[in-house]
Amino acid sequence: MNMNVIKDRLTTRLAELETRAERAERHATHRDEAVSADFAEQATERENDDVLHTISQEAKAEIIQLRHALDQIETGSYGICEMCGADITPARLEALPGTTLCIKCADKREQV
Repeated sequence: MNMNVIKDRLTTRLAELETRAERAERHATHRDEAVSADFAEQATERENDDVLHTISQEAKAEIIQLRHALDQIETGSYGICEMCGADITPARLEALPGTTLCIKCADKREQV
């Protein structure tokens, strides 16, 4: 695994997520535009706000994972399962770059 390539990819994804979270939060809190005066329109806006809050929260959760992965790269522990110490397969890291568990430990955690 080329850690520089992985680090660049994680950093790029992190920046995208930070922008997405900020944009969703900005729209959901109506920082840039006022809430509609029409009651029916307000109900629709509230539903949209709920979706935007969910998008923001999901982005923030992934941001935490990616920051942790970047910290692991710096300490040399990236790609090592935090439960059992085994190597996490490159395919798993490609699919889930913020993962901290090998597939076996992830399966065990899901079963609990």
